[in-house]
Amino acid sequence: MQSQSLRDRQVASLEKILNLNHASPEPSTVHHDPSAANGLIPNATPILNADGDPIWKVLVFDNLGRDVISSVLRVNDLRGWGVTIHLNLSSPRHPIPDVPALYLVEPTAANLTLITQDLSKNLYSEAYINFLSSIPRPLMEDFAAQIAEAGTAENISQVYDQYLNFIVAEPDLFSLGLGKETYWALNSANAKDEEIDILVERIVSGLFSVAVTMGVIPIIRCPRGGAAEMIAAKLDRKLRDHILNSKDNLFSNQGQRSSATSGTPSSRPVLVIVDRNVDLIPMLSHSWTYQSLVHDVLKMHLNRITIETPIEEDNPSKGRTKKAYDLTSKDFFWSRNAGVPFPQVAEDIDTELTKYKDDANDITQKAGASSLEDLQNDNPNTSAQHLKAAITLLPALRERKATLDMHMNIATALLKGIKDRQLDNFFQIEESITKQTKAMMLELLNDAAKGNEPLDKLRLFIIWFLSTEQEVSRTDMERFEEALTKAGADTTALVYVKKVREVTRMTMMTSAPTQPAQQSTGGELFRGFSSISNRLTDRLASGALGTNFENLISGVKNFLPVNKDITITKIVESLMDPTSASSSAIAKTEDYLYFDPRSANARGTMPAPSQARQQQASGIPGALGSLGPGTQASFGQRRQGFSEAIVFTVGGGSMDEYGNLQDWAKRTSAASGTVAGGPKRRVVYGSTEIVNAEDFVVGELARLGREDK
Repeated sequence: MQSQSLRDRQVASLEKILNLNHASPEPSTVHHDPSAANGLIPNATPILNADGDPIWKVLVFDNLGRDVISSVLRVNDLRGWGVTIHLNLSSPRHPIPDVPALYLVEPTAANLTLITQDLSKNLYSEAYINFLSSIPRPLMEDFAAQIAEAGTAENISQVYDQYLNFIVAEPDLFSLGLGKETYWALNSANAKDEEIDILVERIVSGLFSVAVTMGVIPIIRCPRGGAAEMIAAKLDRKLRDHILNSKDNLFSNQGQRSSATSGTPSSRPVLVIVDRNVDLIPMLSHSWTYQSLVHDVLKMHLNRITIETPIEEDNPSKGRTKKAYDLTSKDFFWSRNAGVPFPQVAEDIDTELTKYKDDANDITQKAGASSLEDLQNDNPNTSAQHLKAAITLLPALRERKATLDMHMNIATALLKGIKDRQLDNFFQIEESITKQTKAMMLELLNDAAKGNEPLDKLRLFIIWFLSTEQEVSRTDMERFEEALTKAGADTTALVYVKKVREVTRMTMMTSAPTQPAQQSTGGELFRGFSSISNRLTDRLASGALGTNFENLISGVKNFLPVNKDITITKIVESLMDPTSASSSAIAKTEDYLYFDPRSANARGTMPAPSQARQQQASGIPGALGSLGPGTQASFGQRRQGFSEAIVFTVGGGSMDEYGNLQDWAKRTSAASGTVAGGPKRRVVYGSTEIVNAEDFVVGELARLGREDK
């Protein structure tokens, strides 16, 4: 039986909250069953009142609570659990005195004040308060004092710590929702000490919640020095204190995995915490997978994208309109193709549309109708024998068509972005970036025909600059900066990148492609893109891509990515499967610290994160230094293997890293599966925030560059 994903577990926790913290008699499977994607209200089993009716309720959340819920549940899901309306805690709200309110908020003084005001105004009949993380004792005492003073204690039915202060975007991808400035805050000399202390505590709290939700106490590995060591040590202390001081701790509940309480380290996952500076390239690279392109080109946020589509497909003069799409776990096409190279996605769209057309024809022919519309119009010619079966299949069929139409629109928007920005060229060059000479890079930067987005050239240059073994003199750098400025790029970020180059060159382990990248002429590729774009658009109206689809994408196929593991994947491999890892990867992780919250060895007290800044061990202004001696792993611990890992990057995460780690896990699981009893590997990837390249360069690297000028 396949183990539950992180998203499955978070959904189960949220459903319990929506059910007023009563366990459902039969766990809902709608979130894990692709066949349930029919757009109907899910088969939920909400708690009933004394009369046997569902308890209808109001859901009130703050911004983080909204993001946590909206990433995994939709309005129909909430309605299935009895939620009639959902509102933001900070927005003006009218009284609904006969309905209970369910709060899902962070435990902050401001939120507690607003809840107290709601109770005093009698906005709702009773309050079920759920904190996203554990409320500190002083805050709880203040809240109790406010409630006692207002005399509204009888209006509170429940108060729970829920440990859900993290956002799940994909089955095993999460972020802590800490904003797109964490890399800046942890590497800037201008960041205030109090801000860093608060940020580190929030990261530790988020990782603790992930461990609680997964039901595991992990072995923690991290490099020496920097924010990663500080977070690892504090998390170790938090887990250790919880286990020692709680008789009925969060990891001993029924239903949690036995590995959580097992004393065998290998039966528990390894939590790998690394600083973003271990490898900046995934934050900048141009990727070819569907989810990475959607994230880069269409600026996906919390699984939602907005694209422009024609108001009428066959009449472009009518103008264009913006459409918002949600890419959810119920989307069978996204679930199957998110990590797939884009050319294969285009093929699958065609395959699925053909399959849909065949299924629709089969249904209508059996029912004696000429089209699906006739089935809904009480056509007298339809066969009564097959009509009932056809109508039963209609909702799922229409939902399938809507999903495919959505991905057609997304693919068309992506193709336009690829063509306008020439992303195929940038991707192809980055596949063999170490082979580019200084002259070749300069020529590319000076080529006005290479795309219409200067930021793409800046990203490519930074990737080359961080990867190349060639010496780049001051004169060389001036030429590169002049070319980038002439192209329209803001080179402020390079001031900081120059300083971080020496650090990342020591930690990066990006492998060369295992096979040479195939070459193709740009003209051929663009002819293919243009044809695909036109045909994809036409398909919406005509329902056919034509017989020349294979010819159309033949140029694109030359750009399928070659198999290569990026730095973080090599690090994870060396820690999860040291017997198969390369010697260079093992050498990089040989001195990683080892924390086991279940071991008897005490860690001692931890200094404030801001104190570590004084040591400047990393050589980067403002960065956190080493905290002194940590726990050095023994030889046996260094060679210990794991079948499951949680990988966390401090300072921003990348869809490329998530995809690369998932590919490695599938590839090595398949390989080990050929051996009897071989482990099935699983990797959960998370970060402080999932950041796209534009936000990382413009919002963080450039900001650090301005400070260092």
